[in-house]
Amino acid sequence: MNVVQILERLIGFPSVVGTPNGEILDWIVGYLASHGVAASVLPGPEGDRANLFATIGPAERPGYILSGHVDVVPAGEEGWLSDPFQLRQDGGTLYGRGTSDMKGFLAAVLASVPALRAQRLERPIHLAFSYDEEAGCRGVPHLIRHLPELCAPPLGALIGEPTGMRGVRAHKGKAAARVVVHGQSGHSARPDQAANAIHAMVQVLSRAVATAESLAEGPFDPVFEPPYSSMQIGTLRGGQALNIVPDLCVAEIEARAIPGIDPASLLEQVRAVADALRTDKIDVTWEPLSDYPALSLPSDAPLATLIEQLTGLPTLGAVSFGTEAGLYQKAGLPSIICGPGDIGRAHKPNEFVYVDELAACQKLIESMGAALA
Repeated sequence: MNVVQILERLIGFPSVVGTPNGEILDWIVGYLASHGVAASVLPGPEGDRANLFATIGPAERPGYILSGHVDVVPAGEEGWLSDPFQLRQDGGTLYGRGTSDMKGFLAAVLASVPALRAQRLERPIHLAFSYDEEAGCRGVPHLIRHLPELCAPPLGALIGEPTGMRGVRAHKGKAAARVVVHGQSGHSARPDQAANAIHAMVQVLSRAVATAESLAEGPFDPVFEPPYSSMQIGTLRGGQALNIVPDLCVAEIEARAIPGIDPASLLEQVRAVADALRTDKIDVTWEPLSDYPALSLPSDAPLATLIEQLTGLPTLGAVSFGTEAGLYQKAGLPSIICGPGDIGRAHKPNEFVYVDELAACQKLIESMGAALA
C-alpha cells in the first residue's frame, strides 16, 4: 500500500477524541504484522482506548521515537463538501478529518515501514501512537510510563504534528480546569432565601482576568506570540431564567505557560478563590481538564541538527499550539515537532494535506532510517 491508500484507510476510522479506538488500532496492528513488525497495544485506564507501540530494529539499543496520535476532533461543523471520514482526492490535495492533524503523519510512518525493515537498522525506530491527544494529551503519559519495559532509553522523539515539514523546537505548556459552583435556587424577588451561583462565580472570573492581565507584564520569551504566559476564560454557562436565582454556574479556564513555568501553577490563585467560596449554601468543585508542560529544545541539540540535515531546512523557534513533545521532554527525551500539513487547516471543514507533503514526510522517515542503518 502506498501512503495515500494508507491515509484513506486511516481517515475511514472515525476515531474521534474521547471514543473507543480499537478498530483503528486493530487495523494498524494487522498492517504492521503483515510487514513482520509486532506491536504492543497498551490499554489506558478508560478501558475502551489504548496506545500502540512498535519497534523496528534492535529494541535493546537507543533509537528514536516517531510519535503521533490516532484521535481527531469531531467533524460536525457545517461547510464540509464531502464526508469528512472518507478521503477525497482532488489532484494533489487530500481532504478529510485528520489529514493534517495528524493521520497524514501516521500514514507516512506506516508507508515507510517496508523500507525501514529492509534497511537492517543498527539503532531502532519506535512507533508510538497515542489516544486522546485532542483532550489535552491524556493518553500518552500512560505510554511513556511503559517505555522502560519496552525499549532502551531512546535518543529522542519526533512528534509529527503539522508544521509544513519544518522542525519546531518549542511550544508553550497548558493547564485547564472546569470550575462548578453549586448554589441554591429561588425566586429572584427573594434573593435572601437563595444562593446565587453566578454571583459567586464572578469572584473566580475576576481573579482569572486579573491573573491574565498580570501575566502580560512578563516574564517574556521572545520566540512566542504573545511572548508571555496567558490565561483565558473559555466557556461560561449558568442560569435558567431571569426571575430564577441560578443554582449552577460552570466555567472553563485555561493557562498557557512559556518554558520554565509550570502551567498548573498559574491556576493556583484562581483555585484558591474558588475554594474560598464554600459555605453552607455554596459548594464548589474543581476538575482538572489537561496539564502538559512546555517544550524547549536548544537550537544546537543533536536532534535539531539531525532534523535540519534530513529536511534541508532550518528549524523554527516555536509554534503557538501545544503537543505531546513537552511530556516526552519531561520524561528525559529530547523532542522536536515535524510533520506534514499545516495547523491552520486543522479543526475546520475541508481539512486537507498535500500529497507532496506526505511524500516529503515519508522521505524524511526513510532517511532517518538510513542514518541509523
